[in-house]
Amino acid sequence: MLVCYLTGVSRFIGALEVVSEPFKDETRIWSAAVFPCRISVRMIEGLTPETAVPVFQLRDKLSMFRDLTTPRAWTGHFRGSPARWAASDGEAVLAALREARQNPVVRPVDSAKLARRPKTLKAEKVGPVTVPGADEGEVEVSETATEERVHTEIQWLLLKLGSDMGLDVWVAKNDRGREWRGHKLGDVPRMRKELPLQFDEATNRTIELIDVLWLQGHAIAAAFEIESTTSIYSGLLRMSDLVSMQPNLNIPLFLTAAEERRNKVITEINRPTFSRLSPPMSQVCRFIPFSSLRDRVAQLAQVARYLKPEFLDEIAESCEAEAE
Repeated sequence: MLVCYLTGVSRFIGALEVVSEPFKDETRIWSAAVFPCRISVRMIEGLTPETAVPVFQLRDKLSMFRDLTTPRAWTGHFRGSPARWAASDGEAVLAALREARQNPVVRPVDSAKLARRPKTLKAEKVGPVTVPGADEGEVEVSETATEERVHTEIQWLLLKLGSDMGLDVWVAKNDRGREWRGHKLGDVPRMRKELPLQFDEATNRTIELIDVLWLQGHAIAAAFEIESTTSIYSGLLRMSDLVSMQPNLNIPLFLTAAEERRNKVITEINRPTFSRLSPPMSQVCRFIPFSSLRDRVAQLAQVARYLKPEFLDEIAESCEAEAE
């Protein structure tokens, strides 16, 4: 069984039964790409966008809404394709679809959100992929002013430190207009306007949305994701996309978050989704607490120009789960 979900408007619209073994077919059906790996299906339930079931209508019945650390932590469970769900979750959605077909409720749909499609890009290692943009989350909760300030502060510290070390720096394209104490992130000295064109389009699209990069020539010296407001999933998904598309790419990856979220970071990084990557995410991504970063930057302000990126090993912590 396959659950059909509308991104952007966050609604369940149908359910399909698989009626064949997987097969390959190069016949073009979709305009974006060929997508040759296919299965035959039979429709079990089908609704319209207006009568589809809002995901939040089922929040008390779906496992991904339990024990959320932030209001939008559930979105990570909808980003993998395909992803195996617990049978109870699938049964809850199927029951809701049947109820909606028998007793339809019409709800307006934002046509712009419904029409939006992520661009299909070419990844050399895995073929056609889509890379979600920074503004393509599902019904997300806006950052509070305090949370936004923390995120911007950490970005500024990392950008300023990298620049002072003599490295080129990069900040996520959607964050270039943010300011920290009157300084616009996009105006930090040594800010790159373009990324090195050494990767395929899909990889570059993923990399350019990472919160902060340090660069040495054409090489990425370090990549940082900052998790002040999200479920930790968003940054990890970008990093896992990168590892999946470029498994031989040796980039030091760092996830920085509040110290009290250390256990949550390690738990998420060691999920099966990330542990099955080659190499596993826990082996290539390390954790840096906000407090350690702030303290170290203050201590090293006068000698930053003598530092090498390897100094991060002093404050970064392993994310590998301890054996019981």
